[in-house]
Amino acid sequence: MVSNPVHGLPFLPGTSFTDPTKTAFHRSQTLGYRNGYAVARRPTVGIGGDRLQINQLSQAELDELANKRPVLTYGQPKQAPPADFIPAHVAFDKKVLKFDAYFQEDVPMSTEEHYRIRQVSIYYYLEDDSMSVVEPVVENSGIPQGKLIKRHRLTKNDRGDHYHWKDLNRGINITIYGKTFRIVDCDRFTQEFLESQGIELNPPEKMALDPYTELRKQPLRKYVTPSDFDQLKQFLTFDKQVLRFYAIWDDTDSMFGECRTYIIHYYLVDDTVEIREVHERNDGRDPFPLLMNRQHMPKILVENAKNFPQCVLEISDQEVLEWYTAKDFIVGKSLTILGRTFFIYDCDPFTRQYYKEKFGITDLPCIDVSKKEPPPIKQELPPYNGYGQVEDSAQNCFTLIPKAPKKDVIKMLVNDNKVLRYLAALESPIPEDKDRRFIFSYFLATDMISIFEPPVRNSGIIGGKYLGRTRVVKPNSLVDNPDYYGPGDFFIGAVIDVFGHRFVILDVDEYVLKYMESNAAQYSPEALSSVQNHVRKQVDPAPELENKQTKEDPGTKELEALIDTIQKQLKDYSCKDNIREAFQVYDKETSGYVDREKFFKICESFNIPVDDSLVKELIRICSHEEGKINYYNFVRAFSN
Repeated sequence: MVSNPVHGLPFLPGTSFTDPTKTAFHRSQTLGYRNGYAVARRPTVGIGGDRLQINQLSQAELDELANKRPVLTYGQPKQAPPADFIPAHVAFDKKVLKFDAYFQEDVPMSTEEHYRIRQVSIYYYLEDDSMSVVEPVVENSGIPQGKLIKRHRLTKNDRGDHYHWKDLNRGINITIYGKTFRIVDCDRFTQEFLESQGIELNPPEKMALDPYTELRKQPLRKYVTPSDFDQLKQFLTFDKQVLRFYAIWDDTDSMFGECRTYIIHYYLVDDTVEIREVHERNDGRDPFPLLMNRQHMPKILVENAKNFPQCVLEISDQEVLEWYTAKDFIVGKSLTILGRTFFIYDCDPFTRQYYKEKFGITDLPCIDVSKKEPPPIKQELPPYNGYGQVEDSAQNCFTLIPKAPKKDVIKMLVNDNKVLRYLAALESPIPEDKDRRFIFSYFLATDMISIFEPPVRNSGIIGGKYLGRTRVVKPNSLVDNPDYYGPGDFFIGAVIDVFGHRFVILDVDEYVLKYMESNAAQYSPEALSSVQNHVRKQVDPAPELENKQTKEDPGTKELEALIDTIQKQLKDYSCKDNIREAFQVYDKETSGYVDREKFFKICESFNIPVDDSLVKELIRICSHEEGKINYYNFVRAFSN
């Protein structure tokens, strides 16, 4: 019996006591290092000065104790519980047996093969005992391949029994839906599974091969006629050396023909010829690069070979007497290739150097084949038909959809709202037309003329617009190239022919004189002097008329003051030129006086405020005893 060394008490279960003298209560260290390696140490417990090792059992004994089931020492022993049930779809999930097999298929409608060997793979799914047959897909085989038999349970006899994995082995035949499959081998997993189940596997067999497929793998037999020419030397010498020629094919003689350019390549390595097309931008042709593929080109055929079907059979040496060679391609000469005549007009520098070294030809020309453009045909306009203006009618000959003639925009902007006005009389043998007066308006922006006839009461002629805006052609001018009236044609005494009617210029306004003086280059000296003299006479009246007016109007100072007052009151109203022209139409004797009735009619047409007190006073001062009014002083009041 072991006793406590301190108190002498027995060390028995239930009678152990703590050592009151113990002061270290730390745990024993189980990890440490030995020779630089980390090792685990067993904890020890000290009892009575001796260190006893705990868990001295070996690892095998510990494992046995851990797996040992307790045994009852008394009572009726109980039966051990059965192992857990695992269903087949869980135990054999994703476990498939694979067998390599083939079957023979008859080919009755072929002279090259009588039967065909088709290789397949048979899959057996252990989870539900189903099977499937798959044929690997061969490209361009022409046979429907892939999954031949879908996955399901396959029957093996007429009684309805299904194939089981125990029925499958190497070196056996199985019949599925009337087709006999020969199993020749299986994969490693299938082999290990069947051997683990106690099935003895037959030795593997060699997969049968398709005889027609193996025949196709053999290289074709080539029949090469022996030749004395060393083609290997030619290949090694002239490899990648090509002669380049520039040629044209002129087919303009035929309907819809044209002249097209080509590039001819002559390969020195094998004496073949290639013709390439030269495409231009927007030429309307499909971008085919080649007119003729690279091939040997016959020059002279055998007489009996003219009917040889060249489109379906290749020409051999038996049908050709002579082939095209490098000496046949000369710059400046024509040659016929496949029925087309090509004219060679140039070559590249390498070709020139080759001909110089090989044939001694040094003067290969460079021929200019570009056709000169014919001189442009002068476009002649048809004769003018009289409808509309000449410029508008000519647009129908320039484009399919006529466009308006281009206008001088700069001229229109500079001369906008600039109008030259003239007073004219009509030359006519009719007595009624001698007293008619017309106002010509010349628009500088468009060179157009409009004619207005002031209405005259009880004249029997309806006044108003006589001619709308239009360009007037001078008489005796060409129809195709008309000459129109311009500002330089209008001056005092000038005769203007307007569509057969002759008008004589009698008077102009002040703006015409200003325009003529600022643009004197457009007028002749005689025309300018005639207008200046005429305007000066109107501005400065004759001394007799002035003295007469002074004698008849004693209140000159009163008149001038009244005119100044009216000008200040009506400073925004300026129509002196137009009023003067209207008064001059009725003043045929140029006396400076008009009738009262005509005077008020003109004032009413120009919206002059005759009811104003100042205007009434001015009319009273300008009135004459004979019932006439002096319009000269009246017009002065309305000019700024």
